[in-house]
Amino acid sequence: MWQVASLVVGNAVLLAGPLETVVRLAQLVFDARFLSTVAFSLTRIVGGFLAAFVSAVLLALAACRWRAVEDALAPAVTALKSVPIVCIIVLLLMWVGSRSVSGIAVFLAVFPAVYFSALEGLADVSPQVGEMLRVFGVRGFRGFCAHTWPELLPFLLGTSRNVCGMAWKAGVAAELIGSPMGSIGERIYQSKILLETADLFAWTIVVVLASWACEQVFVALLARSGKASLALALRLPRGETLSCPPAEVRIVDASIGYGEKVVASGLSFVVPVGGRLLLDQESGYGKTTLLRTIAGLQPMLAGSLSAPRSVSMEFQEARLIEDMTAEQNVELVAAGGSALLREVLPADALAVPVRELSGGQRRRVELVRALAYRSGAVLLDEPFASLDEDTRRTCESFIDMHLEGRPLLVASHV
Repeated sequence: MWQVASLVVGNAVLLAGPLETVVRLAQLVFDARFLSTVAFSLTRIVGGFLAAFVSAVLLALAACRWRAVEDALAPAVTALKSVPIVCIIVLLLMWVGSRSVSGIAVFLAVFPAVYFSALEGLADVSPQVGEMLRVFGVRGFRGFCAHTWPELLPFLLGTSRNVCGMAWKAGVAAELIGSPMGSIGERIYQSKILLETADLFAWTIVVVLASWACEQVFVALLARSGKASLALALRLPRGETLSCPPAEVRIVDASIGYGEKVVASGLSFVVPVGGRLLLDQESGYGKTTLLRTIAGLQPMLAGSLSAPRSVSMEFQEARLIEDMTAEQNVELVAAGGSALLREVLPADALAVPVRELSGGQRRRVELVRALAYRSGAVLLDEPFASLDEDTRRTCESFIDMHLEGRPLLVASHV
């Protein structure tokens, strides 16, 4: 259709045909100035893009942690999102000159999109898994690598497929307006001045190909960062998961609940070293609330609590790192998990992502993790849910074998 339209028009100045454009593109590629021209624009656009991406993610993390940061950034980021990029480019030309304008324009065009996407992704990160990691001492950068970055990554990948093209549009537009010597924008501007339509189309093809190539490379590297992040979390030292000797759990005249709502009151008991306590009340009596209070996930409303400085817990609902294998989920918190997993799971279930396991198999992974962690007490919330009778007896024997004198508190419907 392009070729037919150019023949109908019959004027290469008004509409150069595809054959003329391809010939001119080949001539440009073999021109001595081609590589330096592309490099000039490439370094500034890619540099502005990377600076915007990294800054947006870091500031989104800060804004998610501190509300004051989000409030301080909101007006400026909203303004950047709304102001036409050409107005920003004109201001930048007056402030910094034409040679630096493209990188800064790209930064300002890309930053808002990545920032808002990162904020949305961080708001969607599972707080339940975050609680689990805190209980098992996986905090700071290890927790970020194991949990936050993998869950944030899908949002950033989706945004990156759009902002890579946006970066090239903003960068070339800035060069076209400012016309710095040796840039793609300057060559496009010269095509317009000299009425070289074939040159215009050829340079447009160069921009499109460069934008596509940058997008493919960046998105591929970003996607691989998910597995790299999980691998790094496993390699980092477990500085906060040091062994804790068994110690009694003592509660005196305690009231537990959420905020001002009291779920249970007048609780007093002692689970000594080597002791066991079964909580078998019906739903709503505060079994899970009590375990969460002992684990330090919520404050006690009244009374006193004495517990080991480190406890391990199997939660009522599944809390696993879904992209990690069963072995990796245990190795994240304690060494030597593979041998323990083989006692309760078939060998073919150890090396696949836990998202592919059945509900009963996932439950056993969490049980092994709770026993493998070198804690001073073990808390199990519905540990036998989704298990048949034979598997339940196997898990009971596993608990007996690996409890190692630690106090055990089990919440279960009997």
